[in-house]
Order: sequence, then structure tokens, then C-alpha cells
Amino acid sequence: MERTKGNLTQIRAEVGRSWYMTGALLSFICLLFIWAMLSYSEYVNNTFLPTPSRVVALFIQMLQSPNLWSDIGISVYRVTMGFLLAAIIGIPLGILAGTFKFAEAAIQPVTEFIRYMPATAFIPLIMVWAGIGETAKILVIFVGTFFQMVLMVADNIRLVPEDLLSASYTLGATRFQVITKVLIPATLPNLMDTLRLMIGWAWTYLVVAEMVAATSGLGYSILKAQRFLKTDVIFVEILVIGILGLLTDRLFAFGNKRLFPWAQGGS
Repeated sequence: MERTKGNLTQIRAEVGRSWYMTGALLSFICLLFIWAMLSYSEYVNNTFLPTPSRVVALFIQMLQSPNLWSDIGISVYRVTMGFLLAAIIGIPLGILAGTFKFAEAAIQPVTEFIRYMPATAFIPLIMVWAGIGETAKILVIFVGTFFQMVLMVADNIRLVPEDLLSASYTLGATRFQVITKVLIPATLPNLMDTLRLMIGWAWTYLVVAEMVAATSGLGYSILKAQRFLKTDVIFVEILVIGILGLLTDRLFAFGNKRLFPWAQGGS
């Protein structure tokens, strides 16, 4: 039976952009309402849960300070470099693991083993190997995203239909041409989604990375505010990280839609 657009209870049915945006807006409103109810009623002490108006006022005030913009700049640099390093190494390894069984045997088991080790456990080793400078912070983000990226890229490669590869061989394509002209291009839309997911992981590891003897950055500011119970500052810094993460997510989503409209159902 054909799925009817606009039926809210139909499994995977399209509901229209207005319904989708309404649902998204309501979820944020509900979260804000719960926060306001708990803080304004002082059911939770304002020392531990500041009011929304207090956080917004401080956010506007901090936007006028060069310190916040400096922290944003250094944090964006660390996330970008850690993510790019993971992508530059992880994507080729993922393609190899997803294409050749011998490469899968060499790459995937050890990658699956290491990915269950928390990135925080590597911090002492990273400090011994790379010191306490920028390299160490970038490596923490790299470790937090690299192993997951390899496995997900390999899965993206395996999603390419076998019939497509067989048809390429039938038309006379060489093995190298099948990889470069068929396999990798067919993987690109899913690969973009994987990178979009991984940049989110990179942002979540930012605070962990900036525990490594940092003196700047959004994560460092959160840890410094925690020592003095400045929860309003913590809320602002978390809000800024969330906004930056959302912007990068939307950037990847926009790029995927523009570069691969056919994968999104477009023309």
C-alpha cells in the first residue's frame, strides 16, 4: 500500500516540512519550559541551575568579549585539525578494508578492538609522546574519531551493490577503474553522511582534548568555570559548542544535498 503524505502515524511516511519543523520547534520549547520551571521556581538552586534569562544575558555579554572569540577560534582549530587528520588517514584505510578482504583482515579486527578503548585513557600516553602543546590536543580528537571513521567508511563501501560492480566488469572496466570510477563515486553520498557524523564526535571530544594542560579554548573555560561553580558560564560555553556543532552539521548536510542531489531524491 502506498504511503500517504501527511499521515503522522504511518511508518516512514513523509509529513511535510511544516509538520517536521513544528515537531522540532516543540521539542526545544519543551526542553526550555522544563529548564525554566526548575530554575525560576528555585526547585533547583540557581547556583547549580541558572535561569534561562541569566544565561542569555551572560551569553550576550560574553559575545562582546574578545576572550570568547579567542576561545572559539582555538577550539575550532583543534577540532578541524583533529578531524582532518582522522579523515586523511581513516578514509583510505576504510576504503581498503571495505574493498579487499585481505585488507579487511589486516585493518578491521584491530580497529574494532581499539575503538572500545576510551580516548581519555590515551591522554597520559599522548602527553608522554607529544608533550602538552597543540599536537597533544589534536591527537586526542584524532583518537576519538579515527577508529570509528575507518569502520564506518568500510561499511559505506560495502553498501555499494555487487550488481553495479559486476556490470562494470562486464563493460570492460579494469579493477582500478572499478574502484576509482564506480566504487568510490557510488560511496560519496554515504561518505559525506559519515563525515557529518564524525565531526559531531570531534566536537564531543573537545572538552576531553582541552583537559591536556590547556590554557585556552571552550573546554578549558568550562573546566575553569567548574572550579568556581560558575554554572552560568558553563551553560554559555556548552551552548556555544552546541551552536558550533550544529553549524558544522548543517554545513555537511547542505554540501551533501548540493553535491549529490540524486542521492537525496532530487534531480
